[in-house]
Amino acid sequence: MSDDVPTRLWGGRFAGGPAEAMAALSASVHFDWRLAPYDIRQTRAHARVLQRAGLLTADEFVLVDEALGQLAADVASGAFVPSPDDEDVHTAIERGLLDRLGPLGGKLRAGRSRNDQVATDFRLYLRDQARAIAAAVVDLQLALLDQAEAHVDTIAPGFTHLQHAQPVSFGHELAKHVHALGRDVDRLRDWDRRNALSPLGAGALAGSSLGLDPQAVAIELGFRGALAN
Repeated sequence: MSDDVPTRLWGGRFAGGPAEAMAALSASVHFDWRLAPYDIRQTRAHARVLQRAGLLTADEFVLVDEALGQLAADVASGAFVPSPDDEDVHTAIERGLLDRLGPLGGKLRAGRSRNDQVATDFRLYLRDQARAIAAAVVDLQLALLDQAEAHVDTIAPGFTHLQHAQPVSFGHELAKHVHALGRDVDRLRDWDRRNALSPLGAGALAGSSLGLDPQAVAIELGFRGALAN
């Protein structure tokens, strides 16, 4: 499919597009491109649910899944990047699919709104980031523990009210930070647990009548289940 006609999300009823300044203000692809792997991942899961619901044939699903796999590889390698006409990451990924699949790529719009994509991408991304930060904090804790053990007998000044108070073990001082960081790890893990429910399937507001299975797609994406409401 040609790139001559950009994929437009809004304004289909109008003869012309917005002013360049307004289009630039609306664009977000310069910072939400980091969500591209997650957008592809949820699109693959959505395609599987469409196939189970009979909205994609088995042959169509194979073509879609292969195209998404190649698109994911191209995104990772830098072979596929957003164009100046792409409003956001979702537009760019859809353009990549339409280029590879033609009209078949448009079938993936069924049963899913842009609201779905945004909310789900954000949750997938933020859950990964929370886990990465928690793992990095644990590494810091282990490094502090190593130093604490090496400095059990090293004397350091303890402080209160920003003044020297009494001599303490430097190892003990380091260990207190290990405990404080442990509480931060608990908060990150609790946040991850609270956000382990998928919004995909809510549509623009009140779901879809296409008979899709939000629970199945949620499990496939690594969530505990779908949001109840």
